[in-house]
Amino acid sequence: MHIEQNILDKVNEWLTPAFDVDTQNQIKEMMTTSPKNLEESFYKNLEFGTGGMRGIMGVGTNRINKYTLGKNTQGLSDYLKKSFPGEQLKVAIAYDCRHNSDTLAKVVANVFSANGIKVFLFSEMRPTPELSFAVKHLNCHAGIVLTASHNPPEYNGYKVYWQDGGQLVPPQDGEIIKVIEDLKYSEIQFEANESLIEYIDVAVDNAFIDSTVANASFNTSAEARKNLKIAYTSLHGTSIKMVPKVLEKAGYTDVNIVPEQAEPNGNFPTVVSPNPEEPEALTMALALADKINADIVFGTDPDSDRLGVAVRDNHGKMILLNGNQTMTVMTHYLLEQWRKAGKIQGKEFIGSTIVSTPMMLELASAYNVECKVGLTGFKWIAKFIKDFPELKFIGGGEESFGFMVGDAVRDKDAVGAILLMCEIAAQAKEKGSSVYKELQQMFVDFGFYKEHLISITKKGIEGANQIKQMMIDMREKPVSEINGQRVIMVEDYENSTARNLLTNEMETLSVPKSDVLIYYLEDGSKICARPSGTEPKIKFYFSVNTAIESLDEIPAAEAHLDAKIKTIISEMQLN
Repeated sequence: MHIEQNILDKVNEWLTPAFDVDTQNQIKEMMTTSPKNLEESFYKNLEFGTGGMRGIMGVGTNRINKYTLGKNTQGLSDYLKKSFPGEQLKVAIAYDCRHNSDTLAKVVANVFSANGIKVFLFSEMRPTPELSFAVKHLNCHAGIVLTASHNPPEYNGYKVYWQDGGQLVPPQDGEIIKVIEDLKYSEIQFEANESLIEYIDVAVDNAFIDSTVANASFNTSAEARKNLKIAYTSLHGTSIKMVPKVLEKAGYTDVNIVPEQAEPNGNFPTVVSPNPEEPEALTMALALADKINADIVFGTDPDSDRLGVAVRDNHGKMILLNGNQTMTVMTHYLLEQWRKAGKIQGKEFIGSTIVSTPMMLELASAYNVECKVGLTGFKWIAKFIKDFPELKFIGGGEESFGFMVGDAVRDKDAVGAILLMCEIAAQAKEKGSSVYKELQQMFVDFGFYKEHLISITKKGIEGANQIKQMMIDMREKPVSEINGQRVIMVEDYENSTARNLLTNEMETLSVPKSDVLIYYLEDGSKICARPSGTEPKIKFYFSVNTAIESLDEIPAAEAHLDAKIKTIISEMQLN
């Protein structure tokens, strides 16, 4: 097959002495046996997306390996020195259960230390939210976590955190990427200064546990905590290091762990995907819950920033909540606790994202707080905390099964969110209610919102081009009517425009540019299209709603909303 010259130029660079013999031999092998794989490995450089940099492990510029991560780290080291002249620079590094995460974390630590930067390296795998906490706790200038979240086993990744414990955001991200791009691989300093690498574990663990219990506990009685029966799975990931300890410290004693999934394992052998967004991932936890008659089920992804929740419905059957439902239940509970404590003074806010449920706006209005809505990704919610120091952050979430309680952790945090959901469930059970009943009452009080997500996977070069063309078509030929409802507004975040299709008036969007399109229909429905920043997918988000006056109306209203979503999907030919 023919390989473009720009790809061959990159390949030839990787055959120079700047790269080890094993890397060169792997490339030579691909050149003779798998030119297609060679092309995939070098046709582009890995890019930072909504969740940092993720990719398949292997050799090449489009792969996760010691050289691509070494180059990132060298560039970040240079940027830190320029940003904080004269300071003793400090970084914290954590890693998850994935293959090579520990060795890649050591490579990253070596490069930082070779550049004279003090490194706090976790001695074993830890949840991502603990890294965010550690950055602030140890007064670091930056933090790194080696993780690919819920991606398949062949992936790994590199997430960068700044001084506030939040992920990189503009302008730092663009500035750092430019420094990295201008570097040559031969400039990477791989030789460690071991005296600058300090291993951390128990002391930071205890501080994180104490902080989590303080932030996510709300005067639940000891008896109620003991009476809550919990089924929990870490899906072979890192949350097993912290969740049981946090729940024990908080007083939850009836915690039942899925034994087959408790051992960290980068192959994730018992699930198709280690993603709590996927119902299949919680199959074993649900089976355990039915066996022991648990009240609530929790599952976390490999790096423990996402959580899946299942609760019993009014007939005692376990049902999975979606990310929008869990975030609104938790947000409503936090708002109610703050109101009861007299802490809402009009200077507070909750956080959400443009693809999450509009019900968050209804909650904010009802409790007289702001709802700040940013792009997809928790780094934008963390940025709100930094950008608005005069406002107190209560909590916030996004539809993709993430939530953050308070500001001690500046990323989605399944550890704190699980404890918060336990508080909600324990208090509801004690008063003869349930999480499910609390959610149903919210539909009456704030409107019945129903959301649905479709992910379409398109792999490789051809897939990337197909996704790009889908977005071009939706931009250049926007539909004017869906399901008998006029499209009244189109927000194009790539062009920073909001266009009213009825008046043709244009407004400028104030959030940063992103490849996202949102259609708003005249009945309040919302349809969003967004290519994933970290996976070969394009995602379509649907939100529909209706007003109801009593719990009795829920079944009919739900059937109506389900039918509406189905029709929208059919009309957009996304079946």
